[in-house]
Amino acid sequence: MAYCSTMRRRTFLQHTAAVASVPFVGLDRLFAPGAPRADALHVNGERLNSVLAAFNGIGRTASGINRVAYSAADLEGRAFTLNLIRQAGLTPRLDAAGNIFARLDGTDTSLKPILIGSHIDSVTDGGNYDGPLGSFAAIEVARTLRERQVRLRHPLDVVIWQNEEGGTIGSKLVIDALTAADLDKVARSGRTIRDGIGLIGGDVSRLSSAVLRRGDLACYFELHIEQGGLLEKAGKQVGVVQGIVGLRWFEVTITGFANHAGATPMDQRQDAMLAAAKFTVAVNDAVRGEPGRQVATVGRIIVTPNTTNVIPAQAVLTIDLRDLEQAKIERFTARFEQLARDIGAATGTSFAFKRLVDSEPALATSSVMDAIQTSADALGLSHQRMPSGAGHDAQEIGRIAPMGMIFVPSVGGISHSPREFTRPADCANGANVLLNAVVALDAG
Repeated sequence: MAYCSTMRRRTFLQHTAAVASVPFVGLDRLFAPGAPRADALHVNGERLNSVLAAFNGIGRTASGINRVAYSAADLEGRAFTLNLIRQAGLTPRLDAAGNIFARLDGTDTSLKPILIGSHIDSVTDGGNYDGPLGSFAAIEVARTLRERQVRLRHPLDVVIWQNEEGGTIGSKLVIDALTAADLDKVARSGRTIRDGIGLIGGDVSRLSSAVLRRGDLACYFELHIEQGGLLEKAGKQVGVVQGIVGLRWFEVTITGFANHAGATPMDQRQDAMLAAAKFTVAVNDAVRGEPGRQVATVGRIIVTPNTTNVIPAQAVLTIDLRDLEQAKIERFTARFEQLARDIGAATGTSFAFKRLVDSEPALATSSVMDAIQTSADALGLSHQRMPSGAGHDAQEIGRIAPMGMIFVPSVGGISHSPREFTRPADCANGANVLLNAVVALDAG
């Protein structure tokens, strides 16, 4: 594939160094305990980072990357990816949901495939690493195995999920988790999901053929940038993801009484805005008051009548609550409701809760985490176990198969932003961990 030198490569290639080729040795030697081994498998890091640099020009606008699902830029990105798969010596295929797959055959036809991949669509005004790194690293892993003539026992399937940023649509379709009504929802491109599936080459009338059931996969690996700053702060090169946090979104409506701002004494008010402010602080204090990685965010508030000289009659706010333990999510839900009752009584207001989104945590599988950690150790890379505070396709596939994720640092912890950046060395490290984790689990 020829890569246009005029595309915006920024600092991608300035820091990129070629990763040396090493001969393949027996798995008993490759993953023997002790000091990091020089004979661990390596991808072509220069090639991987060159692909990321070239892809950076697709959907690039003045405000960031705009490759939202079913847009012209998304279609261009998918064409780029299909060509890259062919360049890797693999044959791409589309399932009925519009997900892209490619297979490297294994030696044992009785074994289920190991699945690796990510997505290539972006958020509005996003960056170039969230999704593409894991997608192109998966292709690079399969390409490296083919070029080195390393035969796995399991088939190895590469997948590029469609419309991850719009709600993990492609992976949800594969686990049969969407309804007919869901298909009529409008994506960020302005097209419905139903129309988008047809646009990218899928077939809504045959969606059942794309469904995978429990037992159809040996496991799933996904490489991703961290989307946070914990690895960078800790000085670690690799994150071994323990699971993807559960998520609960609330809409909270606080009802007070509108009255004249000048004529109503302070002790006779039913101020919905004041109650909302007290509640926001109370939510923050409650979550910070208990050890752990739980988070809660009051991210939006709408006040009525929203004018200078009237006491607010109503405030509608949202809470985003996340943690890796479902029991903790339930406990904080009850805590927030009690705080609302207490604040309502003190301010003469009433609170009503409505759940908007509710997803349970998706825990990584011990054997998959162990394979990732074994791989990092074999490569001499520092690592730590950690949760993912963001959602990924892995959380959907984890409902039907053993699952694990690999994180590499994102500079400044920045993601979903045109300033999103992961150093070329970290991109190569992540791909190398993915490669050797696949080999380790295949041998297990």
